[in-house]
Amino acid sequence: MEDEEAAAVLRAVGRQIKMWREAAGLRQAELGSAIGYGEEMVSSVERARRVPKPDFLDKADEVLGAGGKLSAMKEDVEKARYPKTVRDLTKLEDQAVELGAYSALHIHGLLQTPDYAQSLYEMRRPAYTEDEIERHVAARMARKAVFDRVPRPLVTFVQEEMTLRRPLGGKMVMRRQLEHLLKVAELRHVEIQVMPMNREDHAAVMGSFRLLKLQGGKALGHTESQLYDRVISEPKDVQVLDMRYGMIRAQALSPRESLAFIEKVLGDET
Repeated sequence: MEDEEAAAVLRAVGRQIKMWREAAGLRQAELGSAIGYGEEMVSSVERARRVPKPDFLDKADEVLGAGGKLSAMKEDVEKARYPKTVRDLTKLEDQAVELGAYSALHIHGLLQTPDYAQSLYEMRRPAYTEDEIERHVAARMARKAVFDRVPRPLVTFVQEEMTLRRPLGGKMVMRRQLEHLLKVAELRHVEIQVMPMNREDHAAVMGSFRLLKLQGGKALGHTESQLYDRVISEPKDVQVLDMRYGMIRAQALSPRESLAFIEKVLGDET
């Protein structure tokens, strides 16, 4: 596991499953057969090497007669599936009254479809395992809860034109991604803007970044690089990012012009 907090949750769940299994007099292979999973999967879950799916916990609870005690762990296990950086970022997003993001290389994570996100993680090198890819995609999709939160935060995006045209995952994946952008842009608390490649002035040529303005007036920044990402809390640095974001929003196409632009790119792909 990537962090002790998640590892501790999975160790506790694994111990509980093992205790209930042994109390029922079942071997790992027998439990696996009864719930529709292999012996290796049961062994890995008990040793905290694999994250059990909700279905695994529900079926194990029923077969072992745990009376809901294993099923009750689903929420904690679901959170443990997500990398610590994602969990920390999600906590900040849950507190934000305003979120802004500039994306230079690909569609921003909060705007991605599952297929698009899957394609990005499949491209990572060194290569992720299938379990790691599933874990990361699930974490990314879970963050979209920010769009449904009440009270609604103001969420804005500036996407480089190139991110709309590079067919990551293939043309069909990209087509569905562009259609999804148009759908998300219909939300009244969301604005999507496009930075055209023909702009001569650009205030954010240093790369992608995010701004989060929290309740109470505190503001934070967030940047990602090849190997690291970090939260920026120093007020002077956050002020610089805020200034840059305001400038690129002014330099980009307006939200209405941007939607027309995305529709045109979508039409070009047909």
